[in-house]
Amino acid sequence: MNVALFGIKTEKIRPDLAAHSSLSIVEEHPDTVICYGGDGTLLTAELRWPGVPKVPIRNSRRGNRMMSYPPAEIIARLAEGTLVPTEFLKLSCTVNDEAAHPAMAAMNEFNIQVDRPNSAIRYAFWIDDEPFEHGVEIIGDGFVVSTPFGSTAYYRQITRGIFYAGLGIAFKYTSELTNHLVIPEGSVIRARVTRGPAVLGFDNSPSAVPLDTGDELTICKDPRPAVILTMEPMRRPSDEF
Repeated sequence: MNVALFGIKTEKIRPDLAAHSSLSIVEEHPDTVICYGGDGTLLTAELRWPGVPKVPIRNSRRGNRMMSYPPAEIIARLAEGTLVPTEFLKLSCTVNDEAAHPAMAAMNEFNIQVDRPNSAIRYAFWIDDEPFEHGVEIIGDGFVVSTPFGSTAYYRQITRGIFYAGLGIAFKYTSELTNHLVIPEGSVIRARVTRGPAVLGFDNSPSAVPLDTGDELTICKDPRPAVILTMEPMRRPSDEF
């Protein structure tokens, strides 16, 4: 099996891989990626190698989505082929059209927020082409669209809750009383900026997409899930590893 190592201190676990002749360390085209660090390490690895199975090993004080078992034990299970694969829903987002901006994919969430902290943004919102709140223009700091996996991150900070299935929408500091939503995972969310500027960020991506008045984005389920290998079966996508 060809394995890529990802994280800033992966030299610590190289001897554990060397103990297994069935595992070969590669830089490109891996069969599996071992992520050694915190939650951000896993998200960044998924951005770099989308869809390639990931083995998350914790090497950080913060890492709810990283396994805390001894690395040698996890790697031995990988070599044996006895780690348990689980598919996790991802989101896809396009801005205006794919010719202008290629589709982006996120494992945690897409986050639309104000570009200037002293100026709210305005936007219209549709779910499956149905106007949200009867088509009222929403004024506030933006919104977050989250997967169940990402519901323990920024979504939880806004709503103080998590969810296990579907897509979560959390609104940030709106002028109108607006409830947060959990909708079916097959839903299509569309939003149009009616007064910017705003910015779109996602997961651990170092880049963001500027949004201005008239820009429209579409968020839906990505056809390609993330695949995570864990020691035990996962009961719910929001559970810690």
